[in-house]
Amino acid sequence: MTHLAETDPELYRLIKQEEGYQAESVRLIPSENYVSAAVLEATGSVLTNKYSEGYSGRRYYEGQRFIDQIETIVIERARALFRVEHANVQPYSGTPANLAVYCALLKPGEGLMGLALPHGGHLSHGWNVSVTGSFWRPIHYMVDRETQRIDYDAVRELARRERPRIIVTGATAYPREFDFRVFSEIAKEVDAYLLADISHIAGLIVAGVHPDPAPYADVIVTTTHKTLRGPRGAMILCREAVAEKIDKAVFPGLQGGPHNHTTAAIGVALKEAATAEFREYGRQIVRNAKALAEGLLERGFNLVSGGTDNHLILIDLTNKQVIGKKAAQALDRAGIVCNYNTVPFDPRKPFSPSGIRLGTPAVTSRGMKEPEMRRIAAWIDQALSHSEDAAILGRIAGEVKDLCRGFPAPGIVLG
Repeated sequence: MTHLAETDPELYRLIKQEEGYQAESVRLIPSENYVSAAVLEATGSVLTNKYSEGYSGRRYYEGQRFIDQIETIVIERARALFRVEHANVQPYSGTPANLAVYCALLKPGEGLMGLALPHGGHLSHGWNVSVTGSFWRPIHYMVDRETQRIDYDAVRELARRERPRIIVTGATAYPREFDFRVFSEIAKEVDAYLLADISHIAGLIVAGVHPDPAPYADVIVTTTHKTLRGPRGAMILCREAVAEKIDKAVFPGLQGGPHNHTTAAIGVALKEAATAEFREYGRQIVRNAKALAEGLLERGFNLVSGGTDNHLILIDLTNKQVIGKKAAQALDRAGIVCNYNTVPFDPRKPFSPSGIRLGTPAVTSRGMKEPEMRRIAAWIDQALSHSEDAAILGRIAGEVKDLCRGFPAPGIVLG
C-alpha cells in the first residue's frame, strides 16, 4: 500500500496495525472471517469508480458494457450455487436486504414474525429498537426455557394466533439447526411468506452441513461474508413469483447505484464456494465448533442448548462468576477475540449481559483443526479464571501469537 502510505500515513499506520491484529489473534467472532487475496483485489479494484443505477441491460447511465457482464455472471453463480430461481446481488448489507423484502411483500402495520433478539434473533427481524419493529407489527417467538431450542409447536400456536404476513427463520446467536420444512408448513397454514435469513449459515448450507431452505422458503436473504467468506455485502434469493417486487424494492425503492467493486468480489467468493475445497472447509467449521464446545464443556462451561450444530457457541457465564463484557475484554487482552452476548432469559442488560458468543469460521480459514480448538478451550478457561491477572493474560497472548504464526491468515502478508 505504498500510495496510501505516502498520501495518508496516519490511516496507513492504523490499517497496518489492524492487519497485524487480525494476523496475530485468534478471532472467534462468528460473523467475521478472512477473505482471499483475490476477493480483496476485486474489492479494491477500479470498479469503485463506476455508478450503475438500475439492472443489467436497464441502466440509467451509459458505459455499463462491462458492469452488466460482471453483474450477470455474479447472479448466475448465485442462482447455481444456492439452486434458486432468482437472485439480486445489489443489497449493500444484510439489514437493507431484509428491509427490501419487507417493503416488497408487506404493507405498513402488517405482522412480521421472527426470533426474539434476546433469544438469538437479529435486530432486523422486527426488534423494537430497529425500524423493522416500528413500520411493521412485530411478533416474536422464543426458545424453550428448558431446552433453549426453538419449540416449533409454540411457533405454530403463535402464528395461528397472530397471523403474520412474513415469518422469518434465522438468527445471529442460535447454535442449532433450523427445520425449514416445519417453518414452511407453519407459514402456509397461516398464509404467510417464509423468509429464511441464512446470513450466518450460508457457507454451511453450501457445504451440505446444514439443512437447505431453498425447497421451502419464498425468499432467502444472506450476507456474503461470515461463513460464505466474501466481502461485506448481501444477496436476496427468491422464487420467480416475487422477483419483480424484490428487485423494485432494492432499486429504486431503497438504494441508488450498486457497489460494483463489492458485486465483483461477491462473484469471486461464489466461485470459490463452488469448489470441493470450500465444501470441506464448511465441514471443518462444524467439526471445529463441536471440538471447541467439547473442550469448554469439559472445563465446566455452561453452553446454551448444551452444545452446537453449526459454527457458533453461546456461553452463559453465570456459573463462572464473570459477566460477559468483562470476559470478552479479558479474552481480548489474551489475544482471543469474541463478543459479549445476551443469553436466553438473561436477567442482565444487553450492554452488560451474562454471556459471550464464539465461532469458528475465521480460525478454520487459517487451517486450524480440532487439536487447536482444544488448546483454545484451555486458554479461554485460563483467561477467564484469571481475568484480572495481566501477567497470565499476557502469557496467553504470547502463546496465541505463536500459534497464529503457524497458521497464516488468508489475504494477509505481514512485513
